[in-house]
Amino acid sequence: MASIRWKILLAFFLIVGLSLLLAATTLTGLVSDYLFDQRTRDDSIKTEKLALAAAPLFQSVSSNELNEMLEENAASMDGRLILIDNDGKIQYDTFQNLCGQRIRVDEALRVLAGNDTEAYGIHAPGRAVVEEMSGESGADYVAYSVHEMSGFQGRIGAALFVSRIQGLMDSLNSVRLQLLRIFAIIAVAALIVALFLSRVLTNPITAVSRTMRKMGKGDLSVRVPVRGSGELRELAENYNTMAAQLESLDKTRNQFVSNASHELKTPLATMKIMLESMIYQPDMPADVRADFMKDINHEIDRLTGIVTDLLVLTRMDNREEMKRGTVNMSELTQETVHLLTPAAEQNRQTLTEDIQPNLLLYGDRSKLSQILYNLMDNAIKYTPEDGTIHVSLKQENDCIIWRVKDNGIGIPTNDQEHIFERFYRVDKARGRETGGTGLGLSIVKQMVKMHDGTISVHSEPGKGSEFVVMFPQEGAAS
Repeated sequence: MASIRWKILLAFFLIVGLSLLLAATTLTGLVSDYLFDQRTRDDSIKTEKLALAAAPLFQSVSSNELNEMLEENAASMDGRLILIDNDGKIQYDTFQNLCGQRIRVDEALRVLAGNDTEAYGIHAPGRAVVEEMSGESGADYVAYSVHEMSGFQGRIGAALFVSRIQGLMDSLNSVRLQLLRIFAIIAVAALIVALFLSRVLTNPITAVSRTMRKMGKGDLSVRVPVRGSGELRELAENYNTMAAQLESLDKTRNQFVSNASHELKTPLATMKIMLESMIYQPDMPADVRADFMKDINHEIDRLTGIVTDLLVLTRMDNREEMKRGTVNMSELTQETVHLLTPAAEQNRQTLTEDIQPNLLLYGDRSKLSQILYNLMDNAIKYTPEDGTIHVSLKQENDCIIWRVKDNGIGIPTNDQEHIFERFYRVDKARGRETGGTGLGLSIVKQMVKMHDGTISVHSEPGKGSEFVVMFPQEGAAS
C-alpha cells in the first residue's frame, strides 16, 4: 500500500504545486501589469502636459522662462527633463550636460521620425548608463517617456521625461517574493494534509489486503472493519459479504464431504460384515447366504444411487450448461404421472391429476422431468397404503406452478427448513429403508434455481405435505 500512498501524494503534490505555481505566476503578472500600466499612464500624462506647456516657449526661444519651467517640473515629477528639436539635437536639459548632443534614446527617435506621437519604454542598459541618464546610483532600470511638441506649423520637437523606476521594480520583486513564500507555505501545508489524507484513504485498502493474506493462509473467519462512507465503505462491505459466502461455502463443502463419507461408509461397512460372515462361515445355510447376497446387492444399488446423485450435484455446482428449448409442460407432467402410476397402484395409492393444457416453458426438458419425478417419487414413498397423491399444473399470476400434494406422514415443522440440505433426512432409518440417498430434494432445488424458479413446502405431521414449484412467466415460451 506504500506505493499507492506515495502515488497519491505525488499526484496531489503535482496538482497543488502546479496550480499554486500557475496562480503565483498569474497573480504576479497581473500585479506587474497593473503597476506598469499605472506608471506608464502617469508618466505619459505628465510628459504630455510638459510638452504642451513647453512648446510655445520652445518655439519662441524663451530660454530663461523655459529653464525655470523645466526646473520646476523636474522637481515635481522627480526626474530628468530634456527638450529635443526636430533634428534630434538636445536643446534643453535639466542636468545641463547633454545640451547640443544628439539623442540616442529609441523612443525619442521614433517620435521624431513621425512614427508615433508618444512612446514609453523601460530599459536595463547597465548601472553606468542608468546613473548617467537618471542620476540614480545603484539602479538597474530607467524609464523613458517621450511626447512630441507641436507648434504653428506642426511638430517642432519632442519632450523626454527620464523617470527613476528602480523603486517600482524593487516593489514588484518584493511582492513576487512574498507571493512565492505564501504559496510555498500553502504547498507544504497541502503536502502535510495530503500525507494525512493518503493514509486515511489507503488504510481501508491496507486492511483488505491484510485480511486477504490471512484468508490465503486458510483463516476464512476474518473480516474487514467497516468504517467511513462512500466507495471505501462499500468496498469493505462487499468484501465481507464475499468472505462470508466463502466461509459458508467452505463449511458447506466440509459438511458435504463429511456427509458423503458417512453415507458411503455405511453401506460399505454393512457389505463388509456380510461378506466376512459368508467367508468365515462356509457352512452357512443356503437361504441365509441368499438373503445376504440380496442385502449386498441392495447396498450396491444404494451406493450407485449416491454416486450418481453426487455426480449430478457436481455438474450442477459447476454450472453445467443446460440444453434449453421450448418444453410442453402439460405433456411432460402427463408423461411423468403415467410413468409413476404403476408404482402408486402397487402401494394401493390413488394418483390424481389436474393439468392445464398447452402450457409452455423455455428450459431443459430432462431436468424439468427429473424435478417432477423426484417430488412424485418421494410422495409415493412416504404416503401409506390407501393414501392419495394429487399432481396439478396451472398458470397463475404470470407463473407456471407445479403442486405435488399427498396425505402421507408429513414433515415436522423444525425439519422443513432443512429438507433441501444435502444428505438431510427427517427420519434417517426410514430414509435408508426406502432407498433414499438424502440428495433428491437438494438436486430438485438446484434444478429449480437453474430455471430461475422457487420451491417451497407446506406440511403438517400426520396430515401430509404439499410441494409447490413456481417458474416465472418470462421463462415461458409464448
